[in-house]
Amino acid sequence: AASQSHHSLDSGRAGGTSFDEAAMVASTMLLLRAPSPFSTSISSSVNPTRMAGFDINTRLSGHLLPAALGMAPPHGMLMPSLCSSTLLGHERRVNRSEGLPLLPSPRPGSVPRHVCHCAGSSVEGGGEHSGGGLIRSGVVRAGEALSMGFPLWVALACALALLRPSSFLWVHQKWQIIGLTITMLGMGMTLTLDDLRGALLMPRELLVGFLLQYTVMPSSGYIVSKVLKLPSYYAAGLILVSCCPGGTASNIITYLARGNVALSVLMTAASTFASVVMTPFLTSKLAGQFVAVDPAGLFMSTVQVVLAPVLLGAILNQYCSNLVEFVSPLMPFIAVATVAILCGSAIAQNASSILASGFQVVIATCSLHGSGFFFGYVLSRVLRLDESSSRTISIEVGMQNSVLGLVLAGQHFGNPLTAVPCAVSSVCHSVYGSVLAGIWRNMPADSQ
Repeated sequence: AASQSHHSLDSGRAGGTSFDEAAMVASTMLLLRAPSPFSTSISSSVNPTRMAGFDINTRLSGHLLPAALGMAPPHGMLMPSLCSSTLLGHERRVNRSEGLPLLPSPRPGSVPRHVCHCAGSSVEGGGEHSGGGLIRSGVVRAGEALSMGFPLWVALACALALLRPSSFLWVHQKWQIIGLTITMLGMGMTLTLDDLRGALLMPRELLVGFLLQYTVMPSSGYIVSKVLKLPSYYAAGLILVSCCPGGTASNIITYLARGNVALSVLMTAASTFASVVMTPFLTSKLAGQFVAVDPAGLFMSTVQVVLAPVLLGAILNQYCSNLVEFVSPLMPFIAVATVAILCGSAIAQNASSILASGFQVVIATCSLHGSGFFFGYVLSRVLRLDESSSRTISIEVGMQNSVLGLVLAGQHFGNPLTAVPCAVSSVCHSVYGSVLAGIWRNMPADSQ
């Protein structure tokens, strides 16, 4: 949009911000507004821009968004520029004296056109500077801080469950189902039909990620169970969680690791929808050698707690965007609290057995997720995917929807110890993902 409109706008200073800089601000805002399971805030994207040394003229930035929208097809995608991906790194400064290129780059990931409407209206409306905006901004920032500490909260809940199991005995199965349903509804509210159409723009990356998700993890779960000679109930639980779709926390880990956020969202959505068939089928084939598995029951439960709420959330986001915008700041609290409480409940119900097992299940779960992260990355590079997409696939493959495994284990397996690997899995993959994000964040993807 900047290159097309440059002839009609003054490239000099306008209220402390040059046209090129403001265009880059708008582009950066589009990138940071990519869907996330824990946040849909636009105001949060302003802070990284300010940290990079730019004085934002919100009026000028707001006018650039409609200009970009006017050039996009009705269901098109706007691609963040190379300079926006550079600005995403807070520690990397841009030389203002240089002409900033505004060329489309597939590496950071595309952003659906409807997102730009949200960004434009947010910027032009005054955003966080209005009275209601200040409250909303505070809630969003608190939710984001809570999300960043996600592994810590889950680990603390599990530790408390081991030391004082009575703290979580109030959690019954119906509360587990309700908590997971609300979490999946929140994930659905980050999706729209435009996001699903976005899969057509990166079919190769999406196909590779999908295949690795449902081959690397299930086979690793089976092999680890055999090699470590796990008891049947632990083996069944490990295989069950390995056959679950990608975890919703993977999107925020991908963002922190400088991965392809758009691909991460699409992979999570694709594996979640496919889990209605893949999770019952793979679990029955692999775990059926250890315990009796009811694939029809698993299928119906997956439809009820995954497919239905995700579809409902996507429909609400498409047709009731105002409602979604109002409730979205609350989703981080609900999601993190749900995962922490359900994992603590599974640990509390089997605390004595876990301590007596010598932490065999911890070793098995760490091995499972370690292989997922490792082979997800290595095989993506072998298949000649770029660095950003390879990081994303590694995170998507290595992080599972452990809460779904918890609920399914409680509903369809007689031994409560089957749920233990699922609870440990949530802590394990969160720690792995956080460590990887910290390492990769200091290694720019475009330099690999």
